[in-house]
Amino acid sequence: MFAQVIVDIASSAVDRVYTYRIPEGIDLSPGFRVSVPFGSRTIEGYVIGLTETSDLPADRVKDVLGTLEDYPALLPQCLALAKDIQQRFGCPLSTAIRLMLPAQMRGSRVKVKTEPVAQLCLSSEQAQAYLDALPKRQLRKRTLITILMDGEAHTLKDLRAMVRDPRPALEELSADNAVRIFDRETLRAPLFHPLAPSAVPTLTEEQRDAVDELCSGLERAQAGHAGRNTEFLLYGVTGSGKTEVYMRLAEQALSQALGVILLVPEIALTSQMVDWFQTRFGSAAAVLHSRLSAGERFDEWRRIRKGEARLVIGARSAVFAPVDRLGAIIIDEEHEATYFSETFPQYDARQIAHLRCAREGALLLLASATPSIASFAMARRGDYALLTMSRRANGRPLPDITLVDMRRELSLGNRSIFSLTLQKALKETLSSGQQAILFINRRGYSSSVSCLACGNTVKCRQCDVSMAYHRFDQRLHCHYCGASAPFPKVCPVCGSNAIKTIGVGTERVEEEVKRLFPNVRTLRMDMDTTRAHNAHSEIVNAFRSREAQVLIGTQMIAKGLDFPQVTLVGAVLSDLSLNMPDYRAAERTFQLLVQVAGRAGRAQMPGQVVIQTYQPEHYAIAASVSQDYRAYFEGEFARRRADLYPPFTLIARYLIESPSGTVSLDTALALKEKVVQYLNGSSLKKRLLLIRADESPIAFIEGRYRAQVLMKLLNHPDSDQILSHLQAWTGATDQGARITLEINPASLA
Repeated sequence: MFAQVIVDIASSAVDRVYTYRIPEGIDLSPGFRVSVPFGSRTIEGYVIGLTETSDLPADRVKDVLGTLEDYPALLPQCLALAKDIQQRFGCPLSTAIRLMLPAQMRGSRVKVKTEPVAQLCLSSEQAQAYLDALPKRQLRKRTLITILMDGEAHTLKDLRAMVRDPRPALEELSADNAVRIFDRETLRAPLFHPLAPSAVPTLTEEQRDAVDELCSGLERAQAGHAGRNTEFLLYGVTGSGKTEVYMRLAEQALSQALGVILLVPEIALTSQMVDWFQTRFGSAAAVLHSRLSAGERFDEWRRIRKGEARLVIGARSAVFAPVDRLGAIIIDEEHEATYFSETFPQYDARQIAHLRCAREGALLLLASATPSIASFAMARRGDYALLTMSRRANGRPLPDITLVDMRRELSLGNRSIFSLTLQKALKETLSSGQQAILFINRRGYSSSVSCLACGNTVKCRQCDVSMAYHRFDQRLHCHYCGASAPFPKVCPVCGSNAIKTIGVGTERVEEEVKRLFPNVRTLRMDMDTTRAHNAHSEIVNAFRSREAQVLIGTQMIAKGLDFPQVTLVGAVLSDLSLNMPDYRAAERTFQLLVQVAGRAGRAQMPGQVVIQTYQPEHYAIAASVSQDYRAYFEGEFARRRADLYPPFTLIARYLIESPSGTVSLDTALALKEKVVQYLNGSSLKKRLLLIRADESPIAFIEGRYRAQVLMKLLNHPDSDQILSHLQAWTGATDQGARITLEINPASLA
């Protein structure tokens, strides 16, 4: 027999199948990871097929050296998905396969963890006889035998807590064949905060209707009837009980021995969602996300692969989890841009979920209080079955929202970052013992540092962006490449000492809260405070247990989190996302504000929200006050139609990155000409509405210059043919530039 192997080298030059002979004693099937000779070295590879014959001369076929696991690491459906990704994104198959596996598995950088354990080898009668024969002075042996007579295998760590230095005595008992000492696998489990047991809530009428529809859809999906009745969009206002609907769907799937994948947009949400689901489902729930240690991620992945965990909760990459007999994929907060991967290959987890569900006969559920314009349009067109939950599960009203014009605050002489309205609301909330959340979507102390004398703004040397000032280390930081620099004492351009910080970030908000309320404890949740392992979970649980009254954070606190004692939410600067160079800026602003407002008043106490803005007349901000998603959708949908933006068109761009600005721009101009020539004289030309080549909005990042070819195409089947052709021109060029094709990218910066 021969194995068809893809070698684990992410290069198009070796992106083909290699044939290896399977020696006697090695059993293989597609999906196994193997060690194979390749040239003068030994490398890892993936078996994608078997054959009984080979067209190659016998002396040119080398042997498989061995397997890396005793089971196929890749399920057949995951291998098929990897081939889909290879074709869609023009990447090597090995690159697509890497998405399916924990990164540390490659190169054996993570291994199964074991610990020594001891177990009695004797029957109860034999053990008692052995114990009776032991001299009474051998107290350590006698104690160990007594402990081990329960028949269980005890770790040496546990035995050490009961018997001082037990190892020598255990080895003597082992020599007498009374005790067996061996290594047993131990799992590195992610941190879990079990919740107090509570009764399963009674479903509201809207929840019950949604669950009934989803359970019927699950049956249709398993029967092989893919389509509208197996793909759902759940539109439920904040606090309407979407999580309980997920749980009931998961219960139904697990009762049929089916697996479930639940995706959440932020790692911060994963810990709370895991706590809820593990409290309900126990060890059947596993978690996968990038903040786990390598060992934790490896062990959770193996539990899933072996079928020990049938319910997977995680961020974007969990869509590739090796769940066999998949029943459903649930995508919480489906509107979030974090489901789009900006690293090669640039996949959209929602699209991958659609592919998996269609192939594996599973149900797809997208859910949000503020669905994306594209998803809601698809539901209205009939591509998704629309489920609606318009009321909060506990019958409480949505919070009252007050819009504050910060221009008026300035005219009244208030130069604080908090309006008088927000200051008063904070005082009342904190004095009553309730909790508050303050949201600002910018970390650090200030967004930039400028010279008042010459107007110079300090920029990162590696990126075309201003450096932000962080108070915690009194340094400037680049939020793109991570570079840092000392705070300048004088202007590097004119030498003036008129250096001033500009803008507001989470650190500045925290400082202002402490100035106004010095005895109130605060917590801050942003990229700076959540770098440590399990930091997200620790902050969320500290706030949940009322160790602080005020939580300050970026968008990671704006959705999904449920804190019953939070009655006030303040959006400090709601305009920040409006100024992004993106056609979705208004949509994302509306979504953020509605989501963060939904954190208030989720229990019995009424909630209030204060939105501070310098643009109160902007339609996205005005619409967030009424929280009327459907009205907002109709207006935004009409604007997209008039301006020919998605979902009526596709935005595609070549992103060209090079160490040379000249090379990147010249490559962009040449690519534009290739596209124009390809379409000239073709009926496909009428599908291209716009094409231009220029520098990217951020001209260089991490020392690499960036140019783009921006294209707008009609959303038409012909456009798929164009994009498939354009994908062939991606990759590295002779001049050292890298070309990536992005389809409706999450960011146009």
